[in-house]
Amino acid sequence: MSRTECDPRDTSTAEEESGIRDTSDGFPQGNAEQLTKSEQELQLAKEEWDAVASVVPNVGVLSACLDGPKQSELISFNEALQFFQTCDMTFCNHSKKIVPVLRRSGFNVFLRCLCGPPKLSRDLVEERDLVFTIAACPLDDGLPIHVRVLQTIYRQLTGDRFDCPRYGRHWEHIGFQGSDPATDLRGAGLWGLMNLLYFVTCPQTLSLARSVYRLSLHEVQNFPFVVMSINVTAIVLQALREERLNRVCNGRKQVVAVVNDFYVGVFLHLYLRWKNERKTISHSGFVLKDVENHAKKHPKSILCDLEEYNKSDRESPAQHRRPSVVDDVPRIVPTTTMTSIADLYDVFPNGDVVPGVDVAQIGRAHV
Repeated sequence: MSRTECDPRDTSTAEEESGIRDTSDGFPQGNAEQLTKSEQELQLAKEEWDAVASVVPNVGVLSACLDGPKQSELISFNEALQFFQTCDMTFCNHSKKIVPVLRRSGFNVFLRCLCGPPKLSRDLVEERDLVFTIAACPLDDGLPIHVRVLQTIYRQLTGDRFDCPRYGRHWEHIGFQGSDPATDLRGAGLWGLMNLLYFVTCPQTLSLARSVYRLSLHEVQNFPFVVMSINVTAIVLQALREERLNRVCNGRKQVVAVVNDFYVGVFLHLYLRWKNERKTISHSGFVLKDVENHAKKHPKSILCDLEEYNKSDRESPAQHRRPSVVDDVPRIVPTTTMTSIADLYDVFPNGDVVPGVDVAQIGRAHV
């Protein structure tokens, strides 16, 4: 071997003899025994720091924190409805199994032909079926438009600028029963959110929606706003199934608009009675039953009362309007609300949302 070639064994031997062979910690091995106690502690701290410095940060989490709260674009009722009109509704397992018309048999068929409501125009059947198909669909976190509908309702009612977490107790502030809104949509499905979306985004109904919401936060007359809204939607869907809205739909040549107006009208009737008669959550079952009977027997009256209310509201200057009994109520969540929400369900047998009406019959599939 020539002198210019380096033999690793020679180098190792030389380093061992001189006591200067480098180790992974960068200190001479030969002098390790001579380190003082403080120097050893310093070396240990350096090793710990090097281990921390080598950790790669989670860029995704860091960027999410730096971006701040999320502010998604609010969605209108028409935009949400257009999504359902144009998308493939086969993602809803019940889309082909809905029963949008009440099944009659025996003598009821004869009564239906003799003095029952008119049949819905053929041109409107598809629009009616779309309502029940949406009502059969659950909330799907995988579809961004579903989440946008939910966030829009929350922000319109609370006035918050930013989106709230998908799960949490904050949903109880607007009248959901728990931390997951999806569990409260029984009996009305996504149409329960669609009705509410129309209520809180339509300029003609927003003022009324906020008045009802304020009343739901009243110290004495409080009630779960969203749960009550879902009950109203269930009443509307059942009235549609029983063909009690056919005459109005045929006259106006539309279904969705009639259903929305009827929903607002029923909620208005419930709101005025609840406020004027000083009702509380303990009266909810009886009030809902009376409202349901009145709405089914007098659908035209419900719509006329809504029209009169809107007309008087438009004609009354804001400064001359008589203040509501709850206009000055602070926006708080009453401590009694969540312990009383069960009353809305317990008064109905078998977990029915509407008294005496099977949830499976309200826009859901019949197997």
